Amino acid sequence: MQARIANPAMILDAGGAVQELYKSVYKGGVSQTILELVHLRASQINGCAPCVLSGLSSLRKAGESEERIGLVSAWREAPFFTEEEKAALALTEAATRIADGADGVSDAVWDGAAQFFDEKQLAAIVMMIAVTNLFNRLNGPTRQVAGQAW
Repeated sequence: MQARIANPAMILDAGGAVQELYKSVYKGGVSQTILELVHLRASQINGCAPCVLSGLSSLRKAGESEERIGLVSAWREAPFFTEEEKAALALTEAATRIADGADGVSDAVWDGAAQFFDEKQLAAIVMMIAVTNLFNRLNGPTRQVAGQAW
């Protein structure tokens, strides 16, 4: 596979701005593990190979087990995730598939996450979902290749 064009963020000299958004997420008080789980799950849903690879690498560097990493796509059925992580993953799925539900992110999903996260933390999770979806939508149409840096 070969990329159709360079990453659009790089062509338009927006790579730094995109990276700053990503960095701001980590100031929200949410554990790196949860943020990386969110990133991986959204990227899996969107089929973004470069972002899935990045998520796998980040989780491995953070010391996550292969069982947890391998079962992110089946988190509901896996015994390896905390209730807090499940709430973040449910929010990730609903927000990433926002058009699939009549009410987008339902009150039940939002309230489930709000049981574990305060406003700043929810903002960080929503930003991680949004930034990941941005990366996914830059990489997908342009066919960016997994393993190649921007």
